[in-house]
Amino acid sequence: MKAIFFKELQNFFTNPLGYIIVGVFLLLNALFLWWVNNDFNIFETGYAQLVNFFELTAWLFIFIIPAMGMKSISEEFKRGTIELIFTQPISTWQLILGKFLGVWLVGVFALVPSLFYVFSLSQIAENPEVIDYGAVGVAYFGSLLLLSCFVSMAIFASSLSNNQIISFLLGVVICILTFYALHGISNWQLFGSAVYSLEYLSLHYHYTSFSRGVIDSRSVVFMLSMTVVFLFLTRNQIEKLKN
Repeated sequence: MKAIFFKELQNFFTNPLGYIIVGVFLLLNALFLWWVNNDFNIFETGYAQLVNFFELTAWLFIFIIPAMGMKSISEEFKRGTIELIFTQPISTWQLILGKFLGVWLVGVFALVPSLFYVFSLSQIAENPEVIDYGAVGVAYFGSLLLLSCFVSMAIFASSLSNNQIISFLLGVVICILTFYALHGISNWQLFGSAVYSLEYLSLHYHYTSFSRGVIDSRSVVFMLSMTVVFLFLTRNQIEKLKN
């Protein structure tokens, strides 16, 4: 598994596309949070908090993470290297977990520079003591959980096609559906209150509590379970392709 993990990291950071993806993520965050007048702009809110950053990050993850993971499995099948991998003493689970941890860690690397925003906020706030650093820490924890969910979905999407573009599009669709679809449906007046419970099945509902600094054990379990489910789906898909 270690070999797969380090290979995934090496492939990402020796490819200009990897730096472009991370760069785009950081650039869009900076523009929307500090420069462009929009609902996410920190200066527009008038409060010393990073709730807007974490809300924006979730939406950027929907597109950035599938781009990071789109070739994880598809590239192996396209090049025929998957057969070589399985001639080695490595199981399907080791392959999947190595890929998963590699992409997840790249996502963590993309998040690390955002810690500068916390420092910036402490400098521009009239009273730095009003900043709830505990809530910021909880929100980052929620971002890591959401990252794990989206990475597992991106890898699953990558196992569905040997075409990277198709894998990317499938990953985006899956992320959107799991993050927002059920939340949106639950708010439709057409269905009344009968479908409000659907909101609890959306990642948006559980992530929002973290982004506002609240830890709920049910949300932790839900997001970890979502990650495991898509890793199992990936495993089943690869086993089908092997046979």
